[in-house]
Amino acid sequence: MKFNIWLQKHQNQLTAVIGILIVASLFFTYLVKIELVANILMIIASILGAIPIAIHAFSALKNKVISIDLLVTIAVIGAFIIGEYIESAVVTFLFLFGNYLEQRTLQKTRSSVKDLTQMAPTQAELIDDEGNISTVDIDDLDAGDHVVVKPGGQIPVDGKIVDGTGYVNEASITGESAPVEKEDGDSVFAGSLIDNGTITVETSTVGEDTTFGKIIELVEEAQDSQSPAARFIDKFATYYTPAVLVIGILVWIFTQNFELAITVLVLGCPGALVIGAPVSNVAGIGNGAKNGILMKGGNAVNSFSHVDTLVLDKTGTLTTGKMTVSKMDSFGTDKNADMAILSAVESNSDHPLGRAITKYVSNEGIKDLPKIPELDTVKGQGMVGSDDSQEILVGNERLMQNNGVEITPENRAAIDARLDDGDSIVMMAINKEIRLIVGVNDELRPDAFEGLTALKKAGMTKIVMLTGDNRLAAQRVAEKLPIDEVHAELLPEQKVEFVKQFKAEGRNVAFVGDGINDSPSLATADIGIGMGTGTDVAIDTADIVLVKSSFKSLAHAYILAKKTVANTKENITIAVGTVALLLLGLLVGIIQMASGMFVHEASILVVIFNAMRLLR
Repeated sequence: MKFNIWLQKHQNQLTAVIGILIVASLFFTYLVKIELVANILMIIASILGAIPIAIHAFSALKNKVISIDLLVTIAVIGAFIIGEYIESAVVTFLFLFGNYLEQRTLQKTRSSVKDLTQMAPTQAELIDDEGNISTVDIDDLDAGDHVVVKPGGQIPVDGKIVDGTGYVNEASITGESAPVEKEDGDSVFAGSLIDNGTITVETSTVGEDTTFGKIIELVEEAQDSQSPAARFIDKFATYYTPAVLVIGILVWIFTQNFELAITVLVLGCPGALVIGAPVSNVAGIGNGAKNGILMKGGNAVNSFSHVDTLVLDKTGTLTTGKMTVSKMDSFGTDKNADMAILSAVESNSDHPLGRAITKYVSNEGIKDLPKIPELDTVKGQGMVGSDDSQEILVGNERLMQNNGVEITPENRAAIDARLDDGDSIVMMAINKEIRLIVGVNDELRPDAFEGLTALKKAGMTKIVMLTGDNRLAAQRVAEKLPIDEVHAELLPEQKVEFVKQFKAEGRNVAFVGDGINDSPSLATADIGIGMGTGTDVAIDTADIVLVKSSFKSLAHAYILAKKTVANTKENITIAVGTVALLLLGLLVGIIQMASGMFVHEASILVVIFNAMRLLR
């Protein structure tokens, strides 16, 4: 057991020693011309190389697996028996060198995860109730604790800023190197760096539960997962290896040519085939991770590459989600009092419209909010609450109609004016009388047009917007973008029905949403894509997470998925084609063991280097 561990630890050094022995043997063969010394060096190289390969083969046999290592072991022993020491030594060297290159490639593509792990914060500056600051381990922090982060420091937790402002470098989370200005109330993520400014952060999550921790876990799991091509190849190799053994035995029986039979075993090893798909898969996922694109394994990559229909939410997806109040029309006698009630209602909501309203009211100088009745949420409509003195309704026009609220001509004029500007409408009625009509709008993402255009060029045939927002506001956004269909004023379950309908038509559907209200649609689509700064729901529900919330990233992910699948197919073609040509050349007598093994191992290098192109 200790010897096995020692071999694994020093296999690369052993490969180098074998290479040196082969070079020394060739020196004694062709320059010094001492054949005995040359043969001894080749024999030593063959034995040293055969030991780790034979141990791997034996371990696989104990698990009832006939591996490639067994083919190589038999081939090396056979070449050794017939006195082909050069062939046996070169076979072991090239096989071990191929393993070394495979390890190096996988390590390189996983470097993004290693870098993230090394960047994970371990300590924090905790502020206690008396204002004293102490350094504590991350594991000792709890939700609600306040930590201070100074210029040049690393944010240790997920949370929100409760004091101070600063420029935050979120490259480890979003892949965006440009610092982002953060102020009171803004969310921050563990692993981010403060370029300047001092902030106090209220902790929401720590350690493995942070966005940073989940990114590391997600990428590690994704790179260890298999694509359909990789699973097919593994199954293929299970039957292929015994088949080659049988062919080698039959060749020996019918030709009585032991050397030819051994050569069949060596050249029949599907080394490039077995490594081709995993290396492509890992390289593609590694490229995505470096660009803030988290793809949950080979299945996600493969499925996304076949998508032809992209379905998008509007608010927070096509738009920035940073809503602002464009106009607030009052129909009551005390606008400030009504605004205070509306803000008190919306303070219970995490919806972007609600946050925009509470911020607007606060900026108007209204800080003291009244006590309001307990509220119930009506899905897709708004909130309802009542007590002995009043009934409060806050939501869209459907909520008002369903609760018998009269919309006067004055109300209608205000609503139509807001709709004409493409605003989303929030209405408040007290005791069946409309008091406030609020128009809220947000900005289109600056890269939405460019990203969607790139998706169209890359092969996306249909782009559809599904939104709960009003029809006119949705249409105004769609007119600015290359969108083929718009469906507005939808409840979450209605969005799911559209996704099911597209799938029933034979389309491969990807749904892009913010990962909160759109979780059912994300789960129903062939591929769910979470747009947003790594929210818990997006990471848990989506197959692909665009941490950067960028349509350039979405286009990059789609093109990367297509190139990864194409790269895998290229590697399979190279591997199968090489083995077929070598065996054909062997049968017609133009390929020998040494030259064939060189071409065979060269094909492994070709598929590795081909996969590494994805890293760029």
